[in-house]
Amino acid sequence: MTGIFDSHAHYDDERFDQDREEVLEATHRGGVEWIMNIGSDLPTSRMSVELAEKHDYIYGAVGVHPHGAAEVPPDYLDQLRQLSRHPKVKAIGEIGLDYYYDREWEAAQKRVFEEQLELAKELELPVIIHDRDAHQDTMELLRKHRPRGIVHCYSGSAEMALEILRLGMYIGFTGVVTFKNARRALEAAAVVPLDRLLVETDCPYMAPEPWRGKRCDSSMLTQVLRRLAEIKGVSPEELARITAENARRVYGIAE
Repeated sequence: MTGIFDSHAHYDDERFDQDREEVLEATHRGGVEWIMNIGSDLPTSRMSVELAEKHDYIYGAVGVHPHGAAEVPPDYLDQLRQLSRHPKVKAIGEIGLDYYYDREWEAAQKRVFEEQLELAKELELPVIIHDRDAHQDTMELLRKHRPRGIVHCYSGSAEMALEILRLGMYIGFTGVVTFKNARRALEAAAVVPLDRLLVETDCPYMAPEPWRGKRCDSSMLTQVLRRLAEIKGVSPEELARITAENARRVYGIAE
């Protein structure tokens, strides 16, 4: 399968420190023609830019993940603004809310999320949204700010997906769709029209079956495409083409 766009990856992660270049070369040679590498704090955002500079087929997003919201330096927005000037930075992300572990830092998460939504609007860039166990608050802020962009690694209901679509956003799905308990994700995928659907690995996380629990990389995206193609009634090759077109459109990347 060729022409694949991995719309959300973390090759800055330390789990790739021993063989990053070998993995990237192998996945690109195997048909992954574009990768969006996503920052989750200032150091990984800088590394995303470095990876994009080094590889023609990699683009970058810069942003602060909710887990880092309580520790941002006072000038973090200025640092993100500076990084975003690089021509291969195509989005602000990943940003959002995550209440999975606890809600101790809820106020800080909301503040940093909103500040980055406003930054994206200022810079006319799309956003990449992280939402884990925070659906209500996430949707309230998306309704308020109405950003362009993507809700990635989608974990909400089909009904919530329809509202996200009404806001004009795209929705990304990971290897979760291959899991045996994936009913909720597949119900959501079924209502997302082909022109708003994205595929992603979120690597090194979310490896699909039969690699669940192992380190994920972009080559495994073929399994995600095959499972979603069954749901959407198209061939995996056609879905690869469509989702790549969608990713290039939302990120503003020419062929």
